[in-house]
Amino acid sequence: MTTAVGAETARKPATMAQALGRALRDAMAADPSVHVLGEDVGTLGGVFRITDGLAEEFGEDRCTDTPLAEAGILGTAVGMAMYGLRPVVEMQFDAFAYPSFEQLISHVSRMRNRTRGAMPMPITVRVPYGGGIGGVEHHSDSSEIYYMATPGLQVVAPATVADAYGLLRAAIASDDPVIFLEPKRLYWSKADWSADAPEQVPPIGRAVVRGPGSGGRRSATLISYGPSVPVCLEAAEAARAEGWDLEVVDLRSLVPFDDETVCASVRRTGRAVVVHESTGFGGPGGEIAARVTERCFHHLEAPVLRVAGFDIPYPPPMLERHHLPGVDRVLDAVARLQWESEWTEGSAV
Repeated sequence: MTTAVGAETARKPATMAQALGRALRDAMAADPSVHVLGEDVGTLGGVFRITDGLAEEFGEDRCTDTPLAEAGILGTAVGMAMYGLRPVVEMQFDAFAYPSFEQLISHVSRMRNRTRGAMPMPITVRVPYGGGIGGVEHHSDSSEIYYMATPGLQVVAPATVADAYGLLRAAIASDDPVIFLEPKRLYWSKADWSADAPEQVPPIGRAVVRGPGSGGRRSATLISYGPSVPVCLEAAEAARAEGWDLEVVDLRSLVPFDDETVCASVRRTGRAVVVHESTGFGGPGGEIAARVTERCFHHLEAPVLRVAGFDIPYPPPMLERHHLPGVDRVLDAVARLQWESEWTEGSAV
C-alpha cells in the first residue's frame, strides 16, 4: 500500500491527456466489461493519442477500431450496454457526434426510463470539444447545450488533470449515460499528479471553488467549466489591479447541476458572470443565469452577465481568438456589474 509520503513523492507533471488515458486503462483493468470503441482508437491510439496502447494491452476485442459511422458506433454501444457491457465511445471531434444524435436522444437517454429502471445504459461518450487549437469547422464546436437539454444524460466537463482522471472513472462506473466533454486545448495542460495514487475528487454533480475570494465589498463570482476555467482564473488574478475580488467556481458537472455551491458563492459576492465558449443565445449561460437569479434574487447587486462565444458558426482558425472568451472580455463584463450602486448606497447611509 502506498504511504502518504510515497504518494507525494510519486507526484510529477502530467498532462490531462495522460490522465484520461490512465483512467481508461485503469477502468479496463479493473472491470472486464469496459470496452472502448471509436474511429482510430485502436492501432493509432486516437487522434489525440488518448487511447494509445490500450489495444496492445487489452486486445482489439476490447479496444476496437470502428468504421466512420457515428450513428452505427453509438447504436452498437446501446446493444453492448443492453447485454451488460460498459462501452466507452470516442467521438473523434465534437461536431462529428451529430450523426449519432438520433441514437443518443431516442435510445441512450430514454432506455432506463422506458424500461422503468430495468435496463440501465452505462455508456460513456467521450467528446473532444471546444476551440483554441486552430481547428477548422466541425473540429471546434462547443455543443454542450444539446446534451444539457436532453433529459436522461449526465454531462461533465473537467478543467484539471485530477478531474480528468476522477470524473472519467466516475463516468465509466455510472449506470446512467454520461457525455464526457474533454476540452481539447487543455489536453496538454500540466499539473503535478500521481498516476499510481490519484487524488480523490468530488463526484459528478458537485462544483468546486477554484479561486476563493475574500468576500470584500468589490467582489463577484465567475462561473465556468472546462476550457474557460483557466481563463477565469487568469482574469481573477488580473482583476486585483482594478480592486475587484473575483471568486471562480468550476462547475465540473453541467448535469446534474450544483445549485448549492454556485448559489452559496453568489450570495457571498452579490454579483456573477457566467463564462463559456458556447453561443450566448440559447447557450448554457442563459440556464445558469436563470437558476442563479431565481435562487439569489435578493442577494444580487446587479444582473447576472454572460461572456460567451458569438452567435455564429465556428470561425476560421485565424479568427478564433476573437470568438473565444478571453481575459479582456471577462474583465469588461465585470466592469459592467453596476459597481456604482455600491457607492450610492454607501453615500445614503
